[in-house]
Amino acid sequence: MSGRYEALSRALRSGEPAALATVLEGGPVGATIVVRPGAEVLGALGDPELTRVVARDALAALGAGRGGLRHYGLRGEARQGAVTVFLEAFAPPPRMVIFGAVDFTGSLARVAAGLGYRVVVCDARAAFATARRFPQANEVVVEWPERYLARVGDALGPGDAVCVLTHDPKFDLPAIVAALRTEVGYLGAMGSRRTHGRRLEALRAMGVSEADLARVMAPIGLDIGARTPEETAIAIAAEIIACASGRPAPRLRDREGPIH
Repeated sequence: MSGRYEALSRALRSGEPAALATVLEGGPVGATIVVRPGAEVLGALGDPELTRVVARDALAALGAGRGGLRHYGLRGEARQGAVTVFLEAFAPPPRMVIFGAVDFTGSLARVAAGLGYRVVVCDARAAFATARRFPQANEVVVEWPERYLARVGDALGPGDAVCVLTHDPKFDLPAIVAALRTEVGYLGAMGSRRTHGRRLEALRAMGVSEADLARVMAPIGLDIGARTPEETAIAIAAEIIACASGRPAPRLRDREGPIH
């Protein structure tokens, strides 16, 4: 058992994602496994098939950033209650990358920080992308969006978000194309319906597929009547939450008419 907890401790100290699954009822009570992406499962839960299924679910819990109780049959069968397992997901905070050092960015950074995101603001314009303007951001980067994502894009996953607020084709088109090459869970872009219509035409001309275009939430946010930067930040955060939970919500993208 010590090897499992040593591996878990090392992962936590280094900021690497790891999950701990513990049998609470049913099978061998107290049995645990430690699961890390790309590494062998440490430990066993009695039945090999139960161990395999729980390890799979533990990886999914890491991707979603949340654990909780799971119920299985004695051999890992779904929708049965013979075995109760508690999954603990130890994952680094989700990241939100905001492209564009604009008025809306500060409000979104504040809301995202309150939700537990590690916030990065990125803009190629050094005069605008400053830590003084965005004190809520964990990092302010002066860089072109596509170059920044070329460096960090492989690390973005389903729990992360990219918000393109630049409202300028020379910034937002490369940012969207680069973000579509990642596994980021949420990709939203600011702009009116007319702006986004032109953006879609440009992206198609750049070879972006319809399947990829469907990943772009634009106009960004839920249709809650937001007007101010603060209200818009709440609308964006609410859409991110709705996308992550799979709940139906009145998204601006799916509505018609003016967005304000």
